[in-house]
Amino acid sequence: MKTPPPPTGDELVLMLATLANPHRLRVVAALTGGRTYVSQLARDLGISRALLQVHLKKLETAGLVSAQLEISPDGKAMKFYEVTPFAVQLTPDSIAAAMPTLTAADPAQGRDGEGSDR
Repeated sequence: MKTPPPPTGDELVLMLATLANPHRLRVVAALTGGRTYVSQLARDLGISRALLQVHLKKLETAGLVSAQLEISPDGKAMKFYEVTPFAVQLTPDSIAAAMPTLTAADPAQGRDGEGSDR
């Protein structure tokens, strides 16, 4: 599999901010075992589907997981999630290389300038 390109400054900030939450780290860890659907993942992690959906949305926005909607044999819509391959080598040099592509706005913060819901 081809190694993804290094993230831009904005992508790096978003990725690190997204992964700075223990629930989201658990989701990524659980999905390394293979793709699964929301209800099963919620049971595996011991959290509500509603809370899981919030974290999955943030992970998907950051490009760390992807989703696919499928119809089960009994006609139910099931959303399957899987980890999107990513690799970040976090060194002073890699941070310096990403800085020219960092915009003035902080992509990890909301419109009101407040940080994420960590």
